[in-house]
Amino acid sequence: MTNYATSLESPSEAPGLRRDAARAPDEGSHEAHGARQGGLLVSAVTKGWGERTVLAHTDLRVDPGTSAWVGGHNGVGKTTLLRIVAGLLAPDQGEVSLDGLDPFRDRRSYQRRLGFLSAGDRGLYARLTVRSNLQLWTRLALLSGSNCESAVDAAIEAFALGELADRRADRLSLGQRQRVRLALAFLHSPRLVLLDEPANSLDDHGLSLIATAVTDLHRRGGMTIWCSPNRPELEQIGRGYVLNEGRLSEDR
Repeated sequence: MTNYATSLESPSEAPGLRRDAARAPDEGSHEAHGARQGGLLVSAVTKGWGERTVLAHTDLRVDPGTSAWVGGHNGVGKTTLLRIVAGLLAPDQGEVSLDGLDPFRDRRSYQRRLGFLSAGDRGLYARLTVRSNLQLWTRLALLSGSNCESAVDAAIEAFALGELADRRADRLSLGQRQRVRLALAFLHSPRLVLLDEPANSLDDHGLSLIATAVTDLHRRGGMTIWCSPNRPELEQIGRGYVLNEGRLSEDR
């Protein structure tokens, strides 16, 4: 789904939802062949800002039907890692692949498999209702007309938004807004969902909704990466890693 914009009024264009992302790969194409390989692979990724190295030869693998938690102090590079996986940033060195697809060479097929919840509370059109924000997202995702309303209804049910469906986004609490943003991230049934501090502003009920959504995604063979300073107490989160001084180490 998306790296949301920095303004409540102006959502950015989303990985997985760009207009040129709608075409399915031909069966004999390189993209179709790669899509059958399965899983996310981050290999020797390095990224620096000026003289500061944020990621140093970082490796990460997430297999189909599994998840990973990436922790570490604020500012260590967790969001940078997610943005590279999302194809929003190019690494200085190293490679990323999702189901054998490259985020730049196979951009359309790569992005249509991706959902991305950014940190914060932005990315909704303030004057649109919850349902209208979701309906807009189906059009950006180029879901077929017959699937749009069912996808919206499923997202509303999955994140307990029924009583809020006709309320404007700028009249929601932070926790309610976060549930809408989560609904957008899962709306188009992505293959991989990237979650940057998704528990922010959520109560226990909201956390249980995420847990259920992640479980359902895993049952379909999907994957998640959850980034937060502290490891969530959720059974659905598999391997844990800590990012420190540019390197990932397994959390034991």
